[in-house]
Amino acid sequence: MQYLHAALVLHASGKKITEKGIDAIIKAAGGKPDESKIKGLVSTLTSIDIDEAIKGASLVTAAVPGVSGTAEPSKDVKEGKTEEVEEEKEEEGDDLGLSSLFG
Repeated sequence: MQYLHAALVLHASGKKITEKGIDAIIKAAGGKPDESKIKGLVSTLTSIDIDEAIKGASLVTAAVPGVSGTAEPSKDVKEGKTEEVEEEKEEEGDDLGLSSLFG
């Protein structure tokens, strides 16, 4: 993720996305750059219109179902049932071990 973020910083500042630029940003942030990841990212991004990709991502984010614009707590929270709901979710997840990977 940090490599993609570095590329977006370069793009947002109007600079060309290069291996050297991404490397410099990662080092400036205190990270140790992986040259193979940087090369792969730069080669992939040369064929992508970043502005269009960002616009498309914004539309997907805006259309996420289940996100409410209200700040009102749900009925369960009002009644103090949050603990019970969390326990039910944990129990549901217990049977999704390795066996679920193999059908």
